[in-house]
Amino acid sequence: MSAIEKLTFGYIYDFRNPPQWHRPWAKHYAATLDFITWTETVGFTGAWVPEHHMAKDGYIPSPMMPLAAIATRTSKIRLGTGIALAPLHHPVRFAEDAALLDILSNARLDIQLAIGYRNRETAMYGVEFKKRGRMFNEFLEIVTRLWSGETVSFQGEFYNIHDAKIMPPPLGRIPLYIGGFAEKALERVVKYGDGYFGDPRISDVYKDKLRAAGKDPESARIRIPSLFTAVAQNPAEAIDELAPHFHHVNNSYAEWNHEDKTADQDGPELSLMSLEEYKASRALDIITPGEAIDKFKRMQSRIPLEHVMMALPAGMPPEKFKKYAKVFAEEVIPAFT
Repeated sequence: MSAIEKLTFGYIYDFRNPPQWHRPWAKHYAATLDFITWTETVGFTGAWVPEHHMAKDGYIPSPMMPLAAIATRTSKIRLGTGIALAPLHHPVRFAEDAALLDILSNARLDIQLAIGYRNRETAMYGVEFKKRGRMFNEFLEIVTRLWSGETVSFQGEFYNIHDAKIMPPPLGRIPLYIGGFAEKALERVVKYGDGYFGDPRISDVYKDKLRAAGKDPESARIRIPSLFTAVAQNPAEAIDELAPHFHHVNNSYAEWNHEDKTADQDGPELSLMSLEEYKASRALDIITPGEAIDKFKRMQSRIPLEHVMMALPAGMPPEKFKKYAKVFAEEVIPAFT
């Protein structure tokens, strides 16, 4: 039984603008920001921006930029990276940018980080793919010390920093969640993080690692991406409208996860499918409000789940997706408040 009583919900916004549904970029970004602003008025409590590079559909490469816009457009909702690829950021600059975002949002910033799983992205930044884990460890050491107010000098394999201090500082302690699909991710969570972002199936391993480190296993906190879940009053009707957009997301992640065939990859377990195969698969989860309540109640009873991040599907105008988000807000969220 989870010790966490309240479960909250938000959306991940990757700002994709696929060619088959392309809209002018400025209009696309403005409509997404309008949707985010609306979500906090109906009960959603999170707005999360991920990071990927060189995507043909314009997947957002710089999460801190739109987060600044979200911070100034909203007043209650939590916001943050979901996730940022730590090895592609300098730790001092990242710590400074996060502190400013925390100020702009009036202490509403959460940070989710991971190492990434695409060789081509690290190569773009001149980072050696097989060293990114060690690089991430140094990054976490530096960033967490800077956020705590320390003046940091650090000499490591990747970073050589002298008397670094961030000013202005964050308004408070910035919650830090660490993602990934491997045990090393959980080891970083236990050492540096406030919780884990990723696969709900690792809950027991996560608690075991807390226990082994002399920490209370009941302190475990999990946030999950539920990218292929949507709620509709009539799922059979909704699938024709929604499936093409979620299918695009599924196949793009599947392509990335297998593009380099690198043994060290640590990405989502997704398979390339035709649209008809995808509609028939268990990967797509378009369900009724009652089914959604049952699904998340079951998860909540098994693991220390505190927040679920769904997704605004790629290429679907936010104004069209709003009807599905409204059903979720009106019929699912009240069951968890």
